[in-house]
Amino acid sequence: MPDTRPIRAFLEARHAEFAERAQAFTRGEIARRPEPADDPAARKEARALLRLLGAGGWLQPVLDLDLRACCLMREALGEASPLADAVFALQGLGTTPILLGGSPEQKDRWLGPIAAGEVMTAFAMTEPGAGSDVGGIATTARREGAAYVLRGAKTLISNAGIADLYVVFASTDSAKGTKGISCFLVPADAAGLRFAGAQVMSAAHPLGELTFDDCRVPADGLLGAEGRGYALGLAALDRLRPTVAAAACGMAARALAEALAHVKRRRQFGAALATFQLVQQKLARTATDLTAARLLTYRAAYEKDQGQERITSEAAMAKSFATEMAQRAVDDAVQLVGGRGVLADHPVDRLYRAVRALRIYEGTTEIQQLIIAGELLKQG
Repeated sequence: MPDTRPIRAFLEARHAEFAERAQAFTRGEIARRPEPADDPAARKEARALLRLLGAGGWLQPVLDLDLRACCLMREALGEASPLADAVFALQGLGTTPILLGGSPEQKDRWLGPIAAGEVMTAFAMTEPGAGSDVGGIATTARREGAAYVLRGAKTLISNAGIADLYVVFASTDSAKGTKGISCFLVPADAAGLRFAGAQVMSAAHPLGELTFDDCRVPADGLLGAEGRGYALGLAALDRLRPTVAAAACGMAARALAEALAHVKRRRQFGAALATFQLVQQKLARTATDLTAARLLTYRAAYEKDQGQERITSEAAMAKSFATEMAQRAVDDAVQLVGGRGVLADHPVDRLYRAVRALRIYEGTTEIQQLIIAGELLKQG
């Protein structure tokens, strides 16, 4: 994990200590675990990783709403294992709506098991016709007595098929558009909820489709009030986008470390690759961009931890810059490592397969740029 000194202006002493412990844990317990060979193995490994994170208390920053600690954890996990990072990220994404809008009863029921790694969560928002356009959600929830009945389908849902609890977004009043979207806590064993199949990524990452066929959810499964789901979902994404940037920084740092180690020992044309100026240019660009990305990331997390209500622009800048930076860093690392860098068992190839999704999920780079521009235009 990169040195915390460049970002010390945004951290408290406890964060620096936490970063050291997180680095020791991820390098000692996570990085050495073998890469899953296929999707079934990835699903099994994801559950094992969740238990490991829960048993060690590493999910507590999510429950504490300590965004800087979450970023430090994701940076360490991103460096060690993109799958472990995804497990942590999804636990955060599925838990934050409960923390922000849950009733005391909902919090009492779910937060303890979630923190212990006994309950895996999933964030079910995306649909075949609703990705960046959340207002296109077609899944419906109709009140029938003491329950809501959900009908529809979700796609590209991380942890689909292995989660114990789904945070599901559905329309309770289609005439109101986004103001008619509500949020529900749906246990995996709810009648009418079906795992419709895996969607296999090139990187190890459990993903899949869900269907809701007259899925009955007790009325106390409504998270917050009717029509507040859209705002709750955006608030969760707004809060957690800096952690995506942190994961990107961790992946870029690992790519840079692998590239540095290779160019120092690899000799071509009678000299170490590290002596060639074009090689040095790639290393210098990655190091500079990585430092800039970390500053943007921890600035956004700092502002939120200090009580700023919204970090819309700060989070969008951090996510868009850091994820694009990480893509370039990993690509450069593959180029520097050369032929071995495209073999499936090499760390930079695994990073290459994992990093691409970061530019898409929780809001594409293009959406982040629109958000930034929108915030600028509001200033007149």
